Amino acid sequence: MVQHRTAHHHRSAGLAALAAAALAASTLTVLALTSSATPAHAAGLSPFDIAGRGAAVPFREQEAERAAHTGTTIGPDRRYGTLPSEASGREAVTLDAVGEYVEFTLAAPANAITFRYSLPDNAAGTGRDATIDLCANGTLVKAVPVTSRYGWFYGGYPFNNNPGDTNPHHFYDEARTMFGATYPAGTRIRLQVSSTAQSPTFTIDLADFELVGSPIAKPSGALDVVTDFGADPTGATDSTARFQAAVDAGKAQGRTVWIPAGTFTLWDHVVVDGVTLRGAGPWYSVLGGRHPTDRKRAAGIYGKYVPGGGYSGEIRPHEAGGPSRNVTLRDFAVIGDIRERVDEDQVNALGGAMSSSVVDNLWLQHTKVGAWMDGPMDNFTIRNSRILDQTADGVNFHWGVTNSTVTNTFVRNTGDDALAMWAQNVPNVGNSFTHNTIGVTVLANHLVTYGGRDITIADNVAADSVTNGGGIHVANRYPGVNGATAVAGTVTVARNTLIRTGNSDYNWQFGVGAIWFSALNEPIQGASINVVDTDILDSSYAALHWIEGQTSGISFTNVRIDGAGTYALQVQAPSQVSFTRVRATNIAQANPIHNCVGSGFQITQGAGNSGWYTATPYCGPWPQPQWGNGPSSPPPTGTTPPSSTPPPTTPPPAGGNLALGRPVTETSHTDVYGAGNAVDGNPNSYWESANHAFPQSVTVDLGSSRPVARLVLKLPPSAAWQARTQTLSVLGSSDGSSFGTLKAAADYPFDPTSGNTVSIPLPTGDRRFVRLTFTGNTGWPAGQLSEFEVYAS
Repeated sequence: MVQHRTAHHHRSAGLAALAAAALAASTLTVLALTSSATPAHAAGLSPFDIAGRGAAVPFREQEAERAAHTGTTIGPDRRYGTLPSEASGREAVTLDAVGEYVEFTLAAPANAITFRYSLPDNAAGTGRDATIDLCANGTLVKAVPVTSRYGWFYGGYPFNNNPGDTNPHHFYDEARTMFGATYPAGTRIRLQVSSTAQSPTFTIDLADFELVGSPIAKPSGALDVVTDFGADPTGATDSTARFQAAVDAGKAQGRTVWIPAGTFTLWDHVVVDGVTLRGAGPWYSVLGGRHPTDRKRAAGIYGKYVPGGGYSGEIRPHEAGGPSRNVTLRDFAVIGDIRERVDEDQVNALGGAMSSSVVDNLWLQHTKVGAWMDGPMDNFTIRNSRILDQTADGVNFHWGVTNSTVTNTFVRNTGDDALAMWAQNVPNVGNSFTHNTIGVTVLANHLVTYGGRDITIADNVAADSVTNGGGIHVANRYPGVNGATAVAGTVTVARNTLIRTGNSDYNWQFGVGAIWFSALNEPIQGASINVVDTDILDSSYAALHWIEGQTSGISFTNVRIDGAGTYALQVQAPSQVSFTRVRATNIAQANPIHNCVGSGFQITQGAGNSGWYTATPYCGPWPQPQWGNGPSSPPPTGTTPPSSTPPPTTPPPAGGNLALGRPVTETSHTDVYGAGNAVDGNPNSYWESANHAFPQSVTVDLGSSRPVARLVLKLPPSAAWQARTQTLSVLGSSDGSSFGTLKAAADYPFDPTSGNTVSIPLPTGDRRFVRLTFTGNTGWPAGQLSEFEVYAS
């Protein structure tokens, strides 16, 4: 859940019922936990290689790069914006000629496949459609439709499909199909470019093979949405009203509502309360669709909202009066048609408020969020489900969700946090994320609690963070997370395995740790945060990370760090932390700690620690990461993501931008938008002050007194930011304490037609410190700058 502010916008799946005989994931290596197992970076580790943790899934996964193929292996590469960076394991296979293929050999009988692929977008950004041949033992089974319509997002937040913007990402999608027959172990299943393919280029990441059972029979006494209420199982007509009538009758009569096999089009939410809605299985009973003219209305199953509570985006009168209670949703799929991210739109698979309710064996795909739950609500469970290809979060427990859980669920390819809790304004209490497997989170974190009291994150496996987040995050961040909603009580982070997590943040321009803590809104204090029996393997950057405000009460016990692209510990905020039996190996940097806050970071050591401590931490330029190669090897050629440049030790040349890369301070900043973004030379990153709290200032230190004659102030490129006028004054100082006015407060228009750039001439003179003080902004209630440039002439 990353908040990126533009001029116009502010952010405010299914498994079969899992029995004891559920199929295990197909792997060659199973690692022992919190032990001295083979280094992760040498193993090409899969999230299904971890015994005893994560979800029990009914499929066997195979990576394309390890299968027989005639294509080209791409990767490994962890640079944001590249195809392999978003692939599972950071490798995939590209097929770019007719006849090329990837061929998997079944390890167990199967009658269905889900494969993850990327197809090039078209020039208009409206999506490219194609087919790829599915063959068994060399014989064509069928041509499977594929599309780029649900991938290829461009530019900055909110990540719409607009190729006029830059920075494409979220490349992959998933297609599923049944074979029509059950093939035995040893069968060769091939995905092959056909001569009739509309696109000759496909990238195949992986395939999940499963043995899907027969459709579940109609429960005795159940109401049937087709035979009793006239819903259309062909999907040709809108069945929203039919479904609504069925669930209303089911509540009134105390009867289960049955969804037989079919594909049902819904143009709006179906609101459920006191009812069981059950299908024939997620491969058979499929809900989907979107209103043809009102793009804010789409298929989804919602509980009733609590008046005055929760997110208000699309609340309609018939949805008020919640929370809904005693709802069961099971054994069907919601496969939507959401191709963009607009956070105000309630186009999620599940939503609203549901107390004492259960979601079981659902398949949620191609919606904005799999389940965005707005409280107050209590005792809600998602289990045994699959959440795929979301434009935003997989699950978000938002606003007063208590005693609720997501467990034994598989999540992949979310466009924001995979599993999140956000205690905005109303406390989240007693929630848990347990025994889940999460792969390839494109943006933000795999598992996170923003605020919350007595939270548990345990027995999960997460792999492959792409950008702007890590594996596990505990934070007082985001609006409404402070005071009663802040991190409190006991936060248990136990028995988790994190693989290739953490990555570069494209706003901060430095790495984010596999496990990281932020106290941006207020210090985290008085809580007990216990990280125990945890494995952090092949981290892209640091293993452990502290940033933004002071955190106390953290303890690490029996934690194994094996492989980190930069440091064992990345310290950017004062904190108090204890370590017992924390063992680190294969740390890329010779000095395992980066710490520029000095004694503000207080370490208490128990017994059994090794490999991560030094009495003389390093403070200096951020290094390039070394990914999966051990401490002595350089990173592969061309695999270095952006990294910040430290302040130069000597003043820059007089003819250039004197502020570039210099130390900068601020009165405040919001979220990831620190003042360093205003002097990094990148027009897409920016500083934003605290909102609704003028005046605000940002001050750059030029290193010594320099002739200063002109400022150039910029906002991000006009494609993303609309016009606004900022009111600001300019002050200068030679010592950093006594400032004089260089330019009195005035209105400065930032206009996209002139590049969102303002030039301000100044009285000639020497200054070391230059300060801007903002008192107004017509486009956003904060001071904002993408570049703060200072020139001598």
